[in-house]
Amino acid sequence: MNKDLTKVRNIGISAHIDSGKTTLTERILFYTNRIHAIHEVRGKDGVGAKMDSMELEKERGITIQSAATYCSWKDIDINIIDTPGHVDFTIEVERALRVLDGAVLILCSVGGVQSQSITVNRQMTRYKVPRIAFVNKCDRTGANPQRVTQQLRDKLELNAHMMQMPIGLESELAGVVDLVTMKAVYFEGENGEKIRIADIPADMADEAKAKREALLEEVSMFSDELMEVMVEEGEIDTQLIYDAVRKGTLALEFTPVFIGSAYKNKGIQSLLDAVQAYLPCPMDVENFALDLKKEEAEVKVTNNPDDPLVALAFKLEDGRYGQLTYVRTYQGVLQKGDTIFNSRTGKKVKVGRLVRMHADEMEEIESCGSGDIVAMFGIDCASGDTFTDDRISYSMTSMHIPEPVISLAVIPVDNKAQINMSKALNRFTKEDPTFRAFVDHETGETIVSGMGELHLEVYIERMKREYKAEVQVGAPQVAYRETITARAEFNYTHKKQTGGSGQFGRVGGYIEPLEEGDYEFVDNIVGGVIPREYIPSCDKGFQKCLEKGSLSGATVTGVRCVINDGAFHAVDSSDIAFQLASIGGFKEGYMKAKPVIMEPIMKVAVEGPTEFQGAVMGSINQRRGMIIGTTDEGNYTVIEAEVPLSEMFGYSTALRSLTQGKAEFTMEFATFKQVPRGVSEELIKKYQQEKSKG
Repeated sequence: MNKDLTKVRNIGISAHIDSGKTTLTERILFYTNRIHAIHEVRGKDGVGAKMDSMELEKERGITIQSAATYCSWKDIDINIIDTPGHVDFTIEVERALRVLDGAVLILCSVGGVQSQSITVNRQMTRYKVPRIAFVNKCDRTGANPQRVTQQLRDKLELNAHMMQMPIGLESELAGVVDLVTMKAVYFEGENGEKIRIADIPADMADEAKAKREALLEEVSMFSDELMEVMVEEGEIDTQLIYDAVRKGTLALEFTPVFIGSAYKNKGIQSLLDAVQAYLPCPMDVENFALDLKKEEAEVKVTNNPDDPLVALAFKLEDGRYGQLTYVRTYQGVLQKGDTIFNSRTGKKVKVGRLVRMHADEMEEIESCGSGDIVAMFGIDCASGDTFTDDRISYSMTSMHIPEPVISLAVIPVDNKAQINMSKALNRFTKEDPTFRAFVDHETGETIVSGMGELHLEVYIERMKREYKAEVQVGAPQVAYRETITARAEFNYTHKKQTGGSGQFGRVGGYIEPLEEGDYEFVDNIVGGVIPREYIPSCDKGFQKCLEKGSLSGATVTGVRCVINDGAFHAVDSSDIAFQLASIGGFKEGYMKAKPVIMEPIMKVAVEGPTEFQGAVMGSINQRRGMIIGTTDEGNYTVIEAEVPLSEMFGYSTALRSLTQGKAEFTMEFATFKQVPRGVSEELIKKYQQEKSKG
């Protein structure tokens, strides 16, 4: 099973919404002979794209779950993960980037660098993922790959340079000029499968020459050899250029830009050649794990098949064949029938079936080596777990999981729906760490929370379709938080005398704002005024108070609880007495500590025609928004603002009617800020009314 790792590429395809990611993946599968007919994403032929296997994805024409597939091009094996562009499914992008070695960033030749491209690029930078850019949709009116390349430099601060020039643009797009080989490449035949290489059209020769020189000057920074040849003005071997571009790309200091149109079948084969030439193989990327036996010391994983196994489960899917666990292997060999260890739970599991996935079809395999992305069946684990064999206990560093900001109550219509809903929630929360579900003790309702309206909408729709769970949905609720702004002392005695033994406990100390983190407990008790065995009970009592603040019933965060005094009774003190004393102490201190309500603020980007700029800005101001900046591009304007989430419900409908359906917006969580006084009073009043009803 010693395969040549230099011939493996693990790549992701990510981009802004509607830049053509799935269409591009579809074409790649066609040219690598994985599928034998091309279907369109918005499924006019009733088939839909191969990679969008979910009913919902086919209907909406958007990608929700990242699909994994595998194909071969020339002599390399490519594992592709098609990731969603919607920010609500950001965890899918995070997960994919965590296990990929390289990525293709797709941009629309008309829209250019859009808000979501910026988010995706930031995620790639966080995980140090080398990328190549592909300017898609060059067949559209207004296509301008040159401008998009400039935006990559200005907006994303990437050292981006075009490796190709388009031959004709918009409806005239015929092919590309390759600036490395200095040849014209045409994509002919019914589906662009016939590649014709010819001389550069005479009217483009001078421009191509000038562009090539500029490109070589840039990439010669990564190769002394190439620089020498250029200084001596000798004949340049194209391999030298390929090596220099690869070196710059892997160092994240250069971004090669390719152009084409996936829809019109132009430029895809050149992109595949670029994946082969410039993106890293598993050996080029350094990956680290934490050694759990050595106090989480960082260790480098080796890619060596003879070393103990290290594999990361990066995605779970409850498919029609049972639970599928997608894993990326980093070192060692994973074989069917092996017993592996989950380093988080310490449990042993047996690998019954091992498969290589192709969207929602699969092929059985006997074993896989490092650098592979495969799926296992029937293994109970959570997303982000690391599997090893029994010789080591490593954990691959964990993923960044954002906190949910919006919640809804879901109410099943009858008992059958209740059972199906539980099954669905159980599965979704396991698959997606940003989607949470819990039961509100006071109302008995099931509350689901997630990253945005679309995120929850999709899960509720899936509940109805895949699980036949008929549910009704309550109004969306914002995840407010409460926190304190001052230090306050408390000294509380809990005593209760009934028949038999009573309860007694006194707790003294103070609470104060905590700069970093949600909660900290500090034990400054001296002289045993509270016995050691009751200290955890005090901590438990404080933590119970954090579930619901006294102002609005929201979760309390950013509090440090310090105990430095107390008293106990030899007979009447108990675990519960100290828990209750701490609860009393916290409540006493909390109202003196000037508590405030915090609300989630979203970073919103609205893109639309310039003529609607005033109307859009007005709509943001009405929603207590703060405009951070605007950028104009031709007759398009992008407005960036920070707006409270509570004001953003139904914004998509309002924006549509304001701009005749021509503007779109994206939003992602930015931070928590204190709510204005009027809003705060409203929330407190509402909470008091609910309490008095209850």
